[in-house]
Amino acid sequence: MAEFAFHDDCREDWHFVPKQRRGISYKQMSQAQRQLANAMINTGLSWQGFLKASIIMSLEPILHELEQGRGPLRDAELYYLSVFGDPRSSEPWGWRVEGHHLSINFTLVSNDFVASTPSFFGANPAEVRHGPRKGLRALPSEEDIAKTLLRSLDSEQRAQAIISHEAPSDILSGNLRRANLIEPVGLPGNRLSGQQTEILLSLLKEYVENMAPNIASVRMSELRSAGFDKVCFAWAGGVDHGQPHYYRIQGPTFLIEYDNIQNNANHIHSVWRDFNGDFGRDVLGQHHKDAHR
Repeated sequence: MAEFAFHDDCREDWHFVPKQRRGISYKQMSQAQRQLANAMINTGLSWQGFLKASIIMSLEPILHELEQGRGPLRDAELYYLSVFGDPRSSEPWGWRVEGHHLSINFTLVSNDFVASTPSFFGANPAEVRHGPRKGLRALPSEEDIAKTLLRSLDSEQRAQAIISHEAPSDILSGNLRRANLIEPVGLPGNRLSGQQTEILLSLLKEYVENMAPNIASVRMSELRSAGFDKVCFAWAGGVDHGQPHYYRIQGPTFLIEYDNIQNNANHIHSVWRDFNGDFGRDVLGQHHKDAHR
């Protein structure tokens, strides 16, 4: 039920909307199986990432109340675990946990993590505004640090960073299997002051450190190697609380997108993509070349 061939088409068929998934859901698991599933997730996510994922799942009953039953089926247990390939073999394998507003994908070669993207975290509501959990925010730093960076910019920097006063309708990369390499826009890292660079670095770390420390360390090393000065920060939409907004952080090898647009700017989508490394494509390509020499 949860096992698929590594090259099964569904391994790259990912999404973040409420829909039926392949795999085994938390609803179908025993308590012991749920604990094992959580232990597996904790091999790929840090405590920060696991907490965010848990909060995102827990928002489903709140969303059900807000929609008064008019929307899709909302259930905190409709998150699915899928395993691709055989973890006991020496061949590449991977796994995914996915449901509404959550898709975490991992690929391993020789049981070492080689890819942790696409990595999607969303939240609806972004801020709980009524009831016993009033004030809860699933992804606060992704918004707050970005706004701190934007407000630190002088007029010349801001003119370059703000690419539109209208936010797009959603993240531009959507659920594409391969993120398109798009022309970098916005304010490049070499135009930032030292303090502004530290703010941008804090924002990048907020995404990177959702992953387990060993994965996060590799990600940061790759980011620095590719050139921090080449990282661009772009903003679209309003800057005040409650205004729809979007930002993009793009480097030579990766793309981060964030939006808070829907439901009166109380509905977040955020994603990390690697242009060549989603689903481990770059490493797997080299792995297959080496294996067939």
